[in-house]
Amino acid sequence: TAAYTAEIAAIAHGGGVPLHVDGARIWNAAVALGTTAAALLAPADSATFCLSKGLACPVGSVVVGQRDFIWRARRARKLLGGGMRQAGILAAAGLVALRDGPAGMIERLAEDHANARRLGEALAEMPGVRDLDPTRIRTDFVIFRVSGDAPQREAFLAALEARGVLMVAYPHGQIRAVTHHGIEAAHVERTIVAARDALAEIGAGSRPMAVAG
Repeated sequence: TAAYTAEIAAIAHGGGVPLHVDGARIWNAAVALGTTAAALLAPADSATFCLSKGLACPVGSVVVGQRDFIWRARRARKLLGGGMRQAGILAAAGLVALRDGPAGMIERLAEDHANARRLGEALAEMPGVRDLDPTRIRTDFVIFRVSGDAPQREAFLAALEARGVLMVAYPHGQIRAVTHHGIEAAHVERTIVAARDALAEIGAGSRPMAVAG
């Protein structure tokens, strides 16, 4: 939240340290909180955000800050040999993604969040899925575990892939599913069916267990 950023900024600035925010998914956070990225980042001295995560650009990130900071960042990039020729075609995608309203990609992130909640609610009801509390799904990530050990998790992921659904192994025995541009409600419903069939195939039959908030 903006209040949390302000609290951290006050601590950092009190020690004479500038605050940089890694805002890779800042747009998802802003949409989920019903605010703007500018409000969330206002107390910071600099920030980065990603154009490919959520905003569906093919590549790219943006560094933002005061004019003198950007000058130093550009100089450091050149000193280190960083650069890309004819990058305008990539920048154009970023400009489109950052447009306001339905012409851009920010407003539609709410669709990804709704799809993730639908997926999480359905998964949480399935025997064999555990450590998933759908009330904690605020953005486009759904993170959970399946009953059993690591081979059981790998078997589940393989069974999903055989049904045309890709999820990834995540640290601490978890599984991560992410909704994004191009994943629509119908795809979520097919994913739910595929997950139920995959769980049955691998024999994961214990009841779901919710993680305490």
